[in-house]
Parts: sequence; C-alpha cells; structure tokens
Amino acid sequence: MKQSRWQQRTYRHPYLFALILLFVAFTVNLLLQPNLIEPTALNRNMRVFLPLILVAIGQAIVMIGGGIDISVGSIVSVVNALLATQIGLSGDPATAVLIMGVALLVGMGAGALNGLFIAYLRLQPIITTFATSFIYAGLALFILPNPGGGVPPQFTALYRETVVLWLPLAFYIIAALLLAWALVRRTRYGRYLYAVGGKADAAYETGVPVRAVQFSTYVISGLMAALGGIAMTLLTGSGNAQVGDPLTLSSITAAVIGGTPLSGGAGGIAGPIIGAVILGLIRNIISFANVATWWQTFVNAAIIVLALAMPGIINLIRRRNA
Repeated sequence: MKQSRWQQRTYRHPYLFALILLFVAFTVNLLLQPNLIEPTALNRNMRVFLPLILVAIGQAIVMIGGGIDISVGSIVSVVNALLATQIGLSGDPATAVLIMGVALLVGMGAGALNGLFIAYLRLQPIITTFATSFIYAGLALFILPNPGGGVPPQFTALYRETVVLWLPLAFYIIAALLLAWALVRRTRYGRYLYAVGGKADAAYETGVPVRAVQFSTYVISGLMAALGGIAMTLLTGSGNAQVGDPLTLSSITAAVIGGTPLSGGAGGIAGPIIGAVILGLIRNIISFANVATWWQTFVNAAIIVLALAMPGIINLIRRRNA
C-alpha cells in the first residue's frame, strides 16, 4: 500500500521530489547566506538563475515530446555573440530591440533546423542535436572569435536592478511563462504534445500530426534558448562564444530533477524551473562552503547524481519493506 501511494503521488505530482530537494537546498543555503531572502540578495540570485530557467523550460518541452536537444547551449552562445557584436556598448535602444528580435529569429531558425532533421528526416535526436551543436558553436566563434563586445550599461542595469513590488524581474517572467504554459495545456496542441511523447505511433493512428508537433518542440526550444542567451548577455554585459556551454547538461539535469522523464509524455515546466533553482542553490552552497576549486565540480556532480537517483532509491526501499 505504501509503495502504490508513493507511486501515485509522484505520478500525479512529478515535481514533488524537486520541492523536497528545493527545501533542503534552500535551508542549507540560508544557513550559509543569512541574507538570502533579502531583496538585494534575492534579486542577485534570481537574475543569475534566469538564463538556465529559460533554457530548461525549452529543454523540458522537447523532452515531453519524446526528444532531447543537445544544441541549446550553443544557441545561447550564438545569441550572446550576436548581441555583443551587433549592439555594442554605445548602441541605441531601437538598434538593441531590433537585434534582440533578430536573435530570437536566429534561435527559432536553429531549432527549426533541428526539427527538420529529426521530425521530417527522422534522424536520432541526440545524435542530430549533438552534431548541430558543433555547427552553432562554430558560428558563435565565427561571430566573436575572442571574448569582448557588450551591450550598453543601461540595458544590463534594467535586467539586474528592476524590482517591482519588492520582487525581482525574474519572478514576473517566470509567472508569465507559467501562465502561458497553463493555457497551452488546455489547448489541443497541449494534448497532442503529451500524446506524441507518450507513444508517437499510437498518436499518429488517432490523427495527431506527430511530425508537426515534434518539429514545433525544437522551434520552441530554440526560442527559449535565444531568450536565455539574451538574459545571459544582459547579466554579463559582454560576449563570449562559449558562455552557453555549461547550460546544455544543466538544462537536462534541471528538467529531470523537476520530474520530466527522458522517456517523454510526462512532466511540465514548473518542475524544470524548480530544478534550475536547485542547481543554482547548489552552486551557492559549494561557493559559500569554501570548497576547494578542484573539488567543486566533483561535489556538484555527486549532488546531482544523488538527486536523480533518490526517487529510485526511495521506491527500492519501499519495495523491500512492503
């Protein structure tokens, strides 16, 4: 009975474990950083977390549809390089808005290329996006061979310092995305997305446009990666053709921690948002605990592996005690 009750809870609420882990990470972080919930510290943390949150949302949508996108980090790098070189430190607002619009189109175009290969040419998602990640990484290096460039200080200040009713800008962006997702879930497209991810062949037999849905997930992923690239550029204020590299695996990890299975057909975007925040808090813990630099990667990886394995460990314990 205990086993079935746990399984029912984790199935109905796939981000339940993420909430538990978030509570633990938040508590430890609060002990190491007592001012964590003060407006200044909260804003500082959320503006750092937001790029990964945006990329993880796009990654989760692809995973719900039964795919995976290894190229998201390279798309972030392309957008960052494009903004840093085309806007410039003395760019005017009109030019900046135009270039940001172009950057969003570039991200969607990169996602569309992935979707074309995977949905219509039926290539393997992980191999295809791994290959295109090198194409996009090379394009980023072509645009910006050496770190540099940047965006005007007023744009970075707008991103870093905007607080409305004591809440950072990131909270309003996240709220808007959650609202948009809640609306999408109620549409035919939302039902199609889960059907395709759950069992594409069965969905096709019932008249679901499987290829179009799969294609759309990669376009959305490219769009979210582009938004993540814009957020990253406004956060750093400069350009680096490799700035997005760490976000690829982190986005997958955040999605999985948040209850989106690699098998597809389940999950949402609330869990990946929580997962991205958890990863950010873990990085804070490692930093505030004064862990030696060469240990940080090991400790971070160990915590992530434990987080991914914990639901299975709990189920194993419950089966043995049943």
